[in-house]
Amino acid sequence: MSEAGHLIRLVDGSPRLVADDWRLVDSAADWDSCAGQGAGGLLLPLALAEAQAERVRARAGRPLGVALAPDDDPARAVPFFPHISLIGVQFPKFTDGRGYSSAVLLRTRHGWRGELRALGEVLQDQLFALRRVGFDSYALRADRDPQAALRAFAPFSGTYQGSVDQPLPAYARAGAP
Repeated sequence: MSEAGHLIRLVDGSPRLVADDWRLVDSAADWDSCAGQGAGGLLLPLALAEAQAERVRARAGRPLGVALAPDDDPARAVPFFPHISLIGVQFPKFTDGRGYSSAVLLRTRHGWRGELRALGEVLQDQLFALRRVGFDSYALRADRDPQAALRAFAPFSGTYQGSVDQPLPAYARAGAP
């Protein structure tokens, strides 16, 4: 899905460059052609997962994930939770913020605890905010410097607002024991 070295994953809470062993498949025929190739996971667009629901439930040996488009309702992924280990959320352009809302809904309302990956137009300026709403892996654009992106996770010493990563706002944390 991303070029080698361009996937950042939080490992024990710290961002690390890791190999990306997931492949995005676009059709059932593409899925069939991947059957004997490699051991990595397969990421299916939500519509394909829904069309092939029985096959997803069978999980034919390889890890599976679901990719949400910006206009997909995250609730549609819930029936697949027991059968998948990754949800990817597409960012078709960096100005499209619907993926932030999808992440919050997946983590808070729907209870997703597996890997949540930002895909597409993922830029280093977004990484801190993406982490706050629950993403724990990031497929950077191929033209971006992954070392510079790693530094983008620590520009601030703290946060004021509550979010997925820290539900209490700063004023409520200040009075806590």
